[in-house]
Amino acid sequence: MIIPPLSGGMSFTEAIDGDMRHDPNACQRLSLACHIADQWATVRQEHGAVVHRVERAGRAGAGDALWTTAADVPLVVFTADCVGVIVRSDDAVGVAHAGWRGVIAGVVTELREAMDKAGHPPVRAAIGPGIGPCCFEVGPEVADQFPQATSETTWGTVSVDLKSAIGRQLDGIETWVADGCTRHQPGWFSHRRDETRSRLATVGWI
Repeated sequence: MIIPPLSGGMSFTEAIDGDMRHDPNACQRLSLACHIADQWATVRQEHGAVVHRVERAGRAGAGDALWTTAADVPLVVFTADCVGVIVRSDDAVGVAHAGWRGVIAGVVTELREAMDKAGHPPVRAAIGPGIGPCCFEVGPEVADQFPQATSETTWGTVSVDLKSAIGRQLDGIETWVADGCTRHQPGWFSHRRDETRSRLATVGWI
């Protein structure tokens, strides 16, 4: 489990922590380790930019981000190459599932703006593990959507630096970024590498 060196209420799991989408025992262990409730608020992830405000545990509906001011409601999104993002204000927390489609749609910007408009502007953020530009090969139709974040894979094809693109949506906020690439480095679940159904968790709480 990775805990960013910010002000608490943020955690990203590793493969050693277990499959957070399908293994209830792994979820229970994570709750105990983080000292949070074992009932979480989630969304039905769709690679878009819909944001839900929640006040209770359970599935909020279709979307890729959620936020809360409730102190007893942990928020969770699941990833396996996409990037989990956590944003914090002094009295609220939000999480986002950010794949390339969600980043293009502005999911992190939408989350940030939803919290800001409600009077809880984020002041800290953490960008979790995800596929790196070293391995995130894309076609021109995708690369053209990221003119400031195109890169090159280790085998010489066009790629996108998702974390860099997400960082631009967090401009002006103190942001910690996880190192590493989920596809080629050990310790992570990666859909691109092996089409796994297992998922890492991005968890935010107050």
